[in-house]
Amino acid sequence: MAKPFRMSSRHSLAAVLALTTALAPVASAVAQAQQRPAINPAAPAAGNAQRQPGPASVADLAEGLLDAVVNISTSQSVKSDGAGPGPQQPVVPKGSPFQEFFDDFFDGDGGNQSNRKVNSLGSGFVIDPSGYVVTNNHVIEGADDIEVIFPNGNKLKAKLVGTDTKTDLSVLKVEPKTPLKAVKFGDSKKMRIGDWVMAIGNPFGLGGSVTVGIISARNRNINAGPYDNFIQTDAAINKGNSGGPLFNMYGEVIGINTAIISPSGGSIGIGFAVPTELAQNIVQQLIEFGETRRGWLGVRIQPVTDDVAESLGLKEARGALVSGIIKGGPVDNGTIKAGDVIVTFDGKPVKEMRDLPLAVAESPVGKEVNVELLRNGKPQTVKVTLGRLEDGADAEDGDDNPALAEGENKQGENKDPAQPQQEASTTLLGMTLSELNEERHKTFGIADSVEGVVITAVEAGSPAAEKGLKPGEVIVEVGQSFTAMPQDVVSRIDELKGEGRRNAHMMVAGSDGQLRFVAIPIE
Repeated sequence: MAKPFRMSSRHSLAAVLALTTALAPVASAVAQAQQRPAINPAAPAAGNAQRQPGPASVADLAEGLLDAVVNISTSQSVKSDGAGPGPQQPVVPKGSPFQEFFDDFFDGDGGNQSNRKVNSLGSGFVIDPSGYVVTNNHVIEGADDIEVIFPNGNKLKAKLVGTDTKTDLSVLKVEPKTPLKAVKFGDSKKMRIGDWVMAIGNPFGLGGSVTVGIISARNRNINAGPYDNFIQTDAAINKGNSGGPLFNMYGEVIGINTAIISPSGGSIGIGFAVPTELAQNIVQQLIEFGETRRGWLGVRIQPVTDDVAESLGLKEARGALVSGIIKGGPVDNGTIKAGDVIVTFDGKPVKEMRDLPLAVAESPVGKEVNVELLRNGKPQTVKVTLGRLEDGADAEDGDDNPALAEGENKQGENKDPAQPQQEASTTLLGMTLSELNEERHKTFGIADSVEGVVITAVEAGSPAAEKGLKPGEVIVEVGQSFTAMPQDVVSRIDELKGEGRRNAHMMVAGSDGQLRFVAIPIE
């Protein structure tokens, strides 16, 4: 699948070609639209003697919204070595609508200047008549100048009020002489797959473009950030639509268009919008404080896989597994412990790991919440007072793909060259296990605070290697029982086999003490 990318319209030759390509299918699209089911089979507007053939028109809806959707123009000074094609630059007539694209791509006049202005175009929308405008962070990021261009051609300099890189949202402020046309937020939670939506924006610099489609999917995770919860739509959105609104059929904003998947750079009917259920609170905080103020639980988490669920004795894989507690965080008092599985947060179910960061971030700082969890397989409810996630800090830290050490286990067994030969070691599940003494603390650079059984070698292709275990890591617990000696690991695994378990649930510490959980097959 093509990688999702942001859609601000950086002027380039590629953008010109994409523009030409994008305009070609218009006639075909119009013809296909005649076969689409009616969006709203209501009676014709007053004054029409007969309803026009084809789908019901959305002209009245679009007309009332166009004035609130703006173009965002930014400029940035960048250093240039004048490496543009220079002598091969095509001749473009002065005043051509595409002159800016070519000038920018070929470093302007001659391409010899040491500094040049790079322009970009995006979209935005007015949410308050006094001049507050919402757009994407990637549209204005790094800009020296930001200008808001209105549908009537008026231009106003904009000031950046605040930005949130984690959700790619920004708020701008302009100073209009008269109140502006504004749109309001709707409730994205009410939107269903198949509902009609309308996108308005500035694709390829063509302002005031209206497209219509449906919601194709909800709760999409495209690995864009810690709070991925995108609406997917087939309404045509392209480069330059970034920051523009996605409307429901009541004219309410239910999403902010942010990214597309496309191998060519043009729309293939897979676009993504930040839902207002996430964006509205962020926008309000940026206006009020100039920054975000998110709740923070202070835990490291990982997914509950089928193997982990089985090793914990759970009936199904659900929730977020706590792999560590952040020192000095809100729950560094024993309220929540490593090994707990959080299944509900403040009344919201945590069906999978990524549900927890979203629920925590949407909660006010300082709020006392109930957290339902499973500890040693038994349900418990604890009360937690949330802290504040500082800017630049990670959200509830999730790691669903613990890194494997590249280069290891390629030539059989990796042995500890400093391992004393006189000390007995135990080999189990493809691991060589040894006592964690002072010498091995130094050899592997393991923090003094880490206790357990050290892995000194891992056999290639073994169950341990397949789960990403590597020399220098420390087994702290097996089946929720602390292990101090290699024989403790062997005994506990034998007990789990006797109980009919197919996987052993291990708490493993890295050299820095950071914990994670591994369910390793023992059959």
